Amino acid sequence: MHIVIILLALVSCFSTASTSVSYLNKSTLTTVEGQRYKSGVLYKSPNNKRTLHIATLNWPPYISDSLCNKGWVYHFAVALLNSRGYDVYIEFLPWARAVRNVEIGKADILMPEYFIEDTAPSDFVENKTRRELLGISNTFKGGNIAFLKRKNSPGIFTGNLNSLKGAKIGVVRGYQNTPEFDAMMDNNEFSVIGAVDDLQLVQLLAAERVDLIIGDPVVLAHSVKYSTLNDNAKSKLLNFLEQDGKPLRYNPLYFAISKQTPNWLEVLEDINQALNHFNNSGETKRLIDLISAECPSTSLN
Repeated sequence: MHIVIILLALVSCFSTASTSVSYLNKSTLTTVEGQRYKSGVLYKSPNNKRTLHIATLNWPPYISDSLCNKGWVYHFAVALLNSRGYDVYIEFLPWARAVRNVEIGKADILMPEYFIEDTAPSDFVENKTRRELLGISNTFKGGNIAFLKRKNSPGIFTGNLNSLKGAKIGVVRGYQNTPEFDAMMDNNEFSVIGAVDDLQLVQLLAAERVDLIIGDPVVLAHSVKYSTLNDNAKSKLLNFLEQDGKPLRYNPLYFAISKQTPNWLEVLEDINQALNHFNNSGETKRLIDLISAECPSTSLN
């Protein structure tokens, strides 16, 4: 029995490592095979410049190690950097650890990231703002940010953040949300309870430890669906969730580059050029449609 378990684990690891990424570049289809490397997966570019280390998180349906194809953002990031000649080492981490690793230069790229305000303080480097440590790329497709409450409980959010002063709000540690909300949070105008990830955030709400949680509603729902909880527990948590008011805003996504990465401005320029090319050629939409079709339950709609 022990041998069977070990073999299954090895098969699982091999499957994870062998995830392939395909993309169109100047009408040529390129496929790169992932191989196990350290605690993640390495994708070698046909025209290697150097290796870039991406720190990311489980954030379904955009990206997750538990998705059948790891999500469209996973393929998008690897394809984007490979198309510019970079090998890509991609590693899944808890978000706060991913942020720390990139801010201190232990990894090169943090993604997917929300916009970072100039004044946002680093939680890991004393007396530094996050923008002093990270460079931000141009945008790519993101989603809405909203408050969620327990179903059938009274609404709290009136559309004005001042209505939430004194409320208990759950946030994922290290996440950017909206500039206005984050500024009020940094000023301690809310009573904030931090979670390590989106699943724990939903559990905080269900356990009545907070009045509201903030995040992308699609991500929060998928984080429950793709968790290791049993079906009954998943159903109960999903039935707790209800959006409170209109979304705060639409948040596009970004790549954040460590300024300790050698020639980081060159890397940033390569990413921005690839983003423009993928958008203008239709490759971004093609990848989203293709990868989402492979796992229909991960659709963003």
